[in-house]
Amino acid sequence: MGSRPAAVEVALVNNMPDAAFLATERQFRDLLEAAAGGRPFVLRLTSLPDPGRGDGVRHELDGRYEAVEDLQRRPPDALVVTGSEPRCRDLREEPTWASLSSLLDWAKQSTHSVALSCLAAHGALLAGDGVERRRLPQKLSGVFPQWVDATHRLTRDVGPVACPHSRLHDVTPADLEASGYQVLAGSDTVGWTVAARDDGCLRLLLQGHPEYDATTLLREYRRDVRRYLAGEQDKYPELPSGYLPASGAARLRDFRLRAIGRPSGLADAFPFEACAAGLDATWRPPMVRLLANWLDEVAHRKAATTRRAG
Repeated sequence: MGSRPAAVEVALVNNMPDAAFLATERQFRDLLEAAAGGRPFVLRLTSLPDPGRGDGVRHELDGRYEAVEDLQRRPPDALVVTGSEPRCRDLREEPTWASLSSLLDWAKQSTHSVALSCLAAHGALLAGDGVERRRLPQKLSGVFPQWVDATHRLTRDVGPVACPHSRLHDVTPADLEASGYQVLAGSDTVGWTVAARDDGCLRLLLQGHPEYDATTLLREYRRDVRRYLAGEQDKYPELPSGYLPASGAARLRDFRLRAIGRPSGLADAFPFEACAAGLDATWRPPMVRLLANWLDEVAHRKAATTRRAG
């Protein structure tokens, strides 16, 4: 009998704000464990240093998360780097910018692959390739049908997919391809969703959110509505596109009419449960397949490195 293959070690670099920190960990853990299937798999946890963390997340960091320095002393096979809610127009002014840039430089030499989500993908393009993101006229939010390049090993058997997007910024496909990336999934509406480049360390960029639960976009929309009602933002948020059933969209349009003038106490009446009924994460199976292909590639590279070392 052949020996059991070595476990693939993936480190999740969770950079989401406190309110979404644990949910993001759970979403990526569930997605990666589903993608691993029966493969030996280890998930390690870390986060970039952020002085703005509250006590609750600091407790999680102290109890279950490795320091980045400890991670670098014992490198994993691959990294998954989450996005974060933008705080600054210029990525270089984000509080985690220096740490992110340093981590990506290290990972290129020390891991087989890095998968980067949303803001982290834009950060990797800026730090490594000098590609600037651009501000969109309004937030892009919704679930959008994608074409998929079925010929690439990472998108093999992924099939048609409508993927969630939730972002304020964009990098054009032309800028992406000029930096040597291949677009693997995208649409005329949202541009690229998945892209990859292999220069020894395979870099997988995700401008969409394959990890999202069925209700994540609704929770984000509720958060933005609450910010409007509290006077923290001037413009009422647009409904996520291609996401809600007709009944849920109608409820939220009615709620918007009630929100004119920002009446006190209305935030508590947001019809979350009624709108959440019937939502389904239809993107989940194809995104599990995408990450399964990615883990296959990481495992193949790990095995090849072990053979060469032996």
